[in-house]
Amino acid sequence: MSRAIPAPPLLLITDRQSAKRDIVELVALAVNAGCRWVMVREKDLATDALADLARRIVAVSHDTISRDGGATVLVNGDVRAAKAAGAAGVHLPAGGDIAAARRELGPEALIGVSTHSLAEARAAEEAGADYITLSPVFLTDSKPGYGPALGLDGLRAATAALRLPVIALAGIDETNAAACRRAGAAGIATMGGVMRAGDPAGKVRALLATLDVVRAGSA
Repeated sequence: MSRAIPAPPLLLITDRQSAKRDIVELVALAVNAGCRWVMVREKDLATDALADLARRIVAVSHDTISRDGGATVLVNGDVRAAKAAGAAGVHLPAGGDIAAARRELGPEALIGVSTHSLAEARAAEEAGADYITLSPVFLTDSKPGYGPALGLDGLRAATAALRLPVIALAGIDETNAAACRRAGAAGIATMGGVMRAGDPAGKVRALLATLDVVRAGSA
């Protein structure tokens, strides 16, 4: 059985190299603005350095909003760093060993997988992923090299074919997030838009507002 993804289903992916401020401070601002799901994605860091950064992000994600249990923090690509940091789980590349990650992190860990096609998504579902990101939904500088954008039609086809939650990724902002949700996405992911924003908290609130509109419309 898949572990539940956080609510609201807005996944913030870190990129300290493009962030306009200290990444831990930025995450704290995002969490205070209502984000409850963070992926620490810093591919240039070795395990120990990644674990140290993730540990600080875990701490601030809980301390900032301890009144309601804090945010769920995952580490991208490094199971050892996720475990050392006390993260809630890991996000693996397409074809990553989900079973091995589950053995290392325990049965309650949240494990996601990056996918870029329906075939990759189905493979991740069959291997026991709790959720997938599907990208690129739209064209973006942050996710080059994965072929043409899937578009809303591609996203809709994938969500119709899968049972596990699909998180739409790439090129998503407050102008198209609602359309992604209406196309069947369980949530949306954001990286560059928040990382480069002069007001990251305001950007998060704008994205969450679009999710609220969809939720109210389906109530």
